[in-house]
Amino acid sequence: MSALRLEDIAKKAGVSRSTVSRVINNQPNVSDSVRKKVLEVINLTGFSPNAAARTLVSQRSNTIGLVLPHSVSTFFTDPYYPHLIKGISQACNHYDFTLALFVAGTKEYQEKLLPRLSSKGFLDGVILQSGHHADQSLILDLKQTNLPLLVAGRPLNEEEVCFIDIDNVAAAEKAVRHLIINGRKRIATITGPLTSTVGLDRMNGYRNAIGGSSQKLIDDFIQESDFTEIGGYKAMNKLLELQPDAIFAASDMMAIGAIRAIRDSGREVPKDIAVVGFDDLPIPAVNELQLTTIRQPVVQFGFKAVETLIELIENDSPIVKKVLMDTELIVRKSCGFIKNNDW
Repeated sequence: MSALRLEDIAKKAGVSRSTVSRVINNQPNVSDSVRKKVLEVINLTGFSPNAAARTLVSQRSNTIGLVLPHSVSTFFTDPYYPHLIKGISQACNHYDFTLALFVAGTKEYQEKLLPRLSSKGFLDGVILQSGHHADQSLILDLKQTNLPLLVAGRPLNEEEVCFIDIDNVAAAEKAVRHLIINGRKRIATITGPLTSTVGLDRMNGYRNAIGGSSQKLIDDFIQESDFTEIGGYKAMNKLLELQPDAIFAASDMMAIGAIRAIRDSGREVPKDIAVVGFDDLPIPAVNELQLTTIRQPVVQFGFKAVETLIELIENDSPIVKKVLMDTELIVRKSCGFIKNNDW
């Protein structure tokens, strides 16, 4: 199939060649009316490109890469990542893309991976799961390849970097304000690693909420951890000495660990200490503990990440996209306040 034939379809439909390519490859960012017009021309001309011809014409592999850098040490144990990859995979299937997964478990492997990712014709674009300060150099290296790049998680340096994230600061503020409104006076937090933007943003949301209230901000009430259940357990044991009456844990896994530590100390949730988590992951412990939490749409986040990357791939000129997705406070029994008699 020659390039002329694709241009002929574009001319007859009154659209650009790249728009025809988007329609043929079932990609987003084409209006229904334009898609219909192009498909009508395709049907009238009997134009029927196969997968190999589409690749030849578009000079694309229809493959995107998902890179998990060595800083993502909890990939195989954190339930967040299977749900993220589920959303990414669903979008790849929907838009006829192949997903290639790269787990850069060491710095050495990461350095070897870069030339492979940037090989001509290997990938159409890359989603990099990040948010850790140590990943900044990898982001810069990938940008220099001119390969379309979307960072999942706000990078340390946002300038000229396309990324998708949730508004972690606003979400954490929402969680802590809920505890303040419901009468808690000594609210502590268990943060994620403060070497990551997500850890910093959720801590800053906590600080904003406390600072905007009549309560005093106590530095000792801020306990850094690592997003794991055991990390939450250890951090909570340290905070128990300060006698908090509420905890905002920056992940559900840390909240689960915190609740276990509270109960092991002979205290009750929420009677003695209220607990709010973050993620609302569909795992049994969240429901069993009736955990109040911030729901972030992890599967939808993965789907949207692919759609945004496809937009970057299809755009004829470089653009900077910064996508922030909404969150929702899900109120359950662990915070001591029942809304709308949900149970």
